[in-house]
Order: sequence, then C-alpha cells, then structure tokens
Amino acid sequence: MRAVVLNDKSRASGRVRAGFAVLALAAIASGCAQGGSDQVTPAGGQQPLDAPPARALDSYASELGAAHAARVAAAHRWGLRNVPLTASRPPESKPRIRTREGFEVAGHRESDLPPVFTRIPTRDKVVFLTIDDGAEKDRAFLRMMSDLDVPYTAFLSGYLVKDNPRYFRKMQARGVVLNNHTLHHPYLPGLSYRAQKREICGMQRYMEKRFGKRPRLFRPPYGSYDRATLRAAKACGITHVPLWNEEVFADRWEYREADRELRPGDIVLTHFRGPEQWKGTMPDMVRRFLNKVTAEGYAVGRLEDYL
Repeated sequence: MRAVVLNDKSRASGRVRAGFAVLALAAIASGCAQGGSDQVTPAGGQQPLDAPPARALDSYASELGAAHAARVAAAHRWGLRNVPLTASRPPESKPRIRTREGFEVAGHRESDLPPVFTRIPTRDKVVFLTIDDGAEKDRAFLRMMSDLDVPYTAFLSGYLVKDNPRYFRKMQARGVVLNNHTLHHPYLPGLSYRAQKREICGMQRYMEKRFGKRPRLFRPPYGSYDRATLRAAKACGITHVPLWNEEVFADRWEYREADRELRPGDIVLTHFRGPEQWKGTMPDMVRRFLNKVTAEGYAVGRLEDYL
C-alpha cells in the first residue's frame, strides 16, 4: 500500500478514485440483478441467492470514502507529510514469541520464564509503537492519536501516573492497553528477588485498582533485568517482556541494530516526555515517527493483536 502524499493533485485523484469505486460497485449490483429485482439468477439446480441492493453497496463505498477522507484531513491538520498506512488484519494464529538470542537468562526455557524480545516475527510491513513511564500528560497527544487512529501500547510507572490517572483512563477508553513498568522505576537487577516482586506485583495491584485489569505485558526500567526479574514477573502474572529495536524522540531516532534499518515487526520505544526533557513535544515525536515509517511503507500495528 502506497502512502498518500498530502498535495492538491493527490487529493483530486483520490476524489476521482472514490467516485469510480462507488460507480463500479453500483454497476456490479445493478448488473447482477435481473429485471430490476434483487434476485441473482442461479446456476442450474441451485437456489436463488439474495443480491444486496445497489444502494447498500453505495452506502458501504461512501463510508470507506468518508473514513479515508477523515484520515487525509487529520494527517493535514497534524502536519504529516503522508497519510499513515492502515495495518493489515492481524493473524488469527498468533506467531510464536521466543526470547531473542543473547537475551536469555540461566534456566530461561527450563523454568518457562516470559520471553524477552525486540520484534514480532511477521512478514507484515508493520511496526509497533510503545510509550513508557507516564511523566508527560499532553492532551494534544491524545487528540492527535485519536484523530489519526494510530494504535500504541503504554507501559506505566505508578509514581508518575498517580497524580493524574484520569489522563490514562481516557487513553484506555480509546482502546490503548495499559501495561506494567513497575511502581517506582528502579534498576531492577540491583534489587533482591523479593524487592523486584514488590515492584512488579505492586504495580499489578495498582493497575487493577485504578484501571480495572492486571496487565500481561511488562517492560523492565532501562530494559535491564536478570533471572530474578523474570521469575518475579512470571509470579505476578506477566506473560511477555517486550523490549525494543528503535527509540524515537522529538528530534531524532536511535537504533539497536548497526545498520539503522526498520524491519517488519520492530518494536519502537518512546516516552511520555515534553519540552522540559525533549527538544519538542509529544506531537512532534509522533510526526517524526509517522513520517519515517509511512515513507518506508510501514503501517503501525497494535502489539497485543500479535501476542
């Protein structure tokens, strides 16, 4: 699927294509009906099939056109170069998630500890945006993501959420899954197993109390963990530990891989940050993220749909 460039020519051609789509659907419907009825002539020995009225197809085509027009308008309103691509339907059979080579801990497989991974195994040209901690509560960011209908996953730390949980409940109401990033964001390998379990399970209880659900996903602060971390996470009900392959800021990208290339299934990290910590706002970060992934032919998927 090609990106839609926001210029007058593309907008005009888009209107023409939408018009042709409506006419084509109407023509199919009217051509299949016999004598103005809604019956399709069946093959020999078969029962007649009901053909949908042409106006129903027209209505469906109009809805598709209106949805696309809304995305074009939102992309223009938020200053994007191209309209974000829509991800294909996620697989019905979920990919098997394994721990990335070199990210294992002792006894990882034998103890059936949660997998630690930086990408989803998929051939779909899709990447996943994940946002950590919860420090910045930017209302423009919520509007932008809602307008553009771009999915993302949040990993929250309790001490940063507690001053404004309503902000994250709004996020949750729009379909964003809220996950565990510990109560106080410590460097976990420096703590005992019991202390790590308090951080992770404590956040599980906090999330259930504030947002009605215990998460299945956990991201250790700084991406740092040891065997005790994963044992504690499993004991607290965690099933997956996603890390990341790229990190996006308001003014730049950083990469785990030396070739600095996006790959299908990559998990991208960013943070709830604003001008006090960044050279820009969260909407600035989203623009940088979407401009790059769209230009390279990637859509943004919902991480939980692949797990």
